[in-house]
Amino acid sequence: MSDNNALAISLFGEILMADQLARARLTRALPKGMELSHFSVLNQLAHSGVERSPAQLAKAFHVTRGAMTNTLSKLEAAGYVHIRPDWDDARRKMVSISPAGNRARDAALASIAPMIGEIVSELGERRVRSVLPILRELRGRLEGDG
Repeated sequence: MSDNNALAISLFGEILMADQLARARLTRALPKGMELSHFSVLNQLAHSGVERSPAQLAKAFHVTRGAMTNTLSKLEAAGYVHIRPDWDDARRKMVSISPAGNRARDAALASIAPMIGEIVSELGERRVRSVLPILRELRGRLEGDG
């Protein structure tokens, strides 16, 4: 195995393990009953401030439409999102975050912020800022392969 391949395997091994550990810690820190997928969708809708179709959300999260429909159904049942027909194309639906969804997202952020902040403090803000461009470029290259 070449040194480049060994480096690539080490890099992806660390990313995958960090992802698994981060997901587990975030899930434990979220308010009772909220799943990481629920928080992610609420956070995206709150951050963008615009309605999205389920297909757009599925594409953004790199999941199937069925998986997104399942997540959105749970969020709608909890009163966290509003799903309405698209006025221009009745076959499509549009999703927006509700006031209750904004409150749930804010509560989730409040519950995970201390844990995330502690990790950033331990690593050092300068080091975290320095690695972000590399991680963003890596994500962009991986999205291009999709």
